[in-house]
Amino acid sequence: MTEKTDGKPDPALRKHLLRLVRQLARGECHIEAAGGEVRLTGTDERRYPEAVIAKARSLGLVHLAEGRIAASREASAFLRRALVAGEETFVEQHGEIVAATAEVEGTRQAVRRNLQESPLGAVARLKDRDGKAFLPEEAVEAGERLLADFTRGQLQPRVTASWEPRLSSRAKGHAGGQTDIADSALAARNRFSKAMDAMGPELSGVAVDVCCFLKGLETVERERQWPVRSAKLMLRAALLALARHYAPPPPPARRRSHHWGAEDYRPVL
Repeated sequence: MTEKTDGKPDPALRKHLLRLVRQLARGECHIEAAGGEVRLTGTDERRYPEAVIAKARSLGLVHLAEGRIAASREASAFLRRALVAGEETFVEQHGEIVAATAEVEGTRQAVRRNLQESPLGAVARLKDRDGKAFLPEEAVEAGERLLADFTRGQLQPRVTASWEPRLSSRAKGHAGGQTDIADSALAARNRFSKAMDAMGPELSGVAVDVCCFLKGLETVERERQWPVRSAKLMLRAALLALARHYAPPPPPARRRSHHWGAEDYRPVL
């Protein structure tokens, strides 16, 4: 990878920088050398060329200390600049953009979805034996709605092992607690909690790992000690259950009562 004469990194290097900053935005990682590359382990495990880390340090995007790497304040501005109109071409060249519809604030709207942006997008590209999408569209949309409530509810720093949103309580006269949380965040937490109940304790964990913490399927299988290729099956079951929670099927039609009798049957008065 090289650098252009105008001082900006070439597209290949910039692609790695964006991935690096996105990964570190989810939390600091352990960093170690791995045969000409560096390996970052944290919420996910990824490898980068050494030149990417060197460029990130020169741009002030990361901090390194005692085998740990974390994003700096400049990293947030770097990501924001990547979302302006001048960067959309870069995203479209190095992503897989598809047109879709999604429910936004209670209404259906046309959206553009980058299937390479998250582990859920990677699963959405999988096909079954018949060539159909492994995840139905309603399952992918359910995973995205779960992430939206997770983000709006500000749950990432305080998610507990049971995935129940807990509100901090403080002594009287101190700032903080439930009164400091916006109504929209409280509503998102309630929706998130109901979604967890709908999936159940057996399935909700893998949905949160992939959709909210953006862990890859291999990472989920390794952390949970699951067999290979089992995470995608559990994720599909979880998201289908979640989709039914968001859009319950109509109740079955009421059956009429019938009375069966012989050909010459007559009721007794």
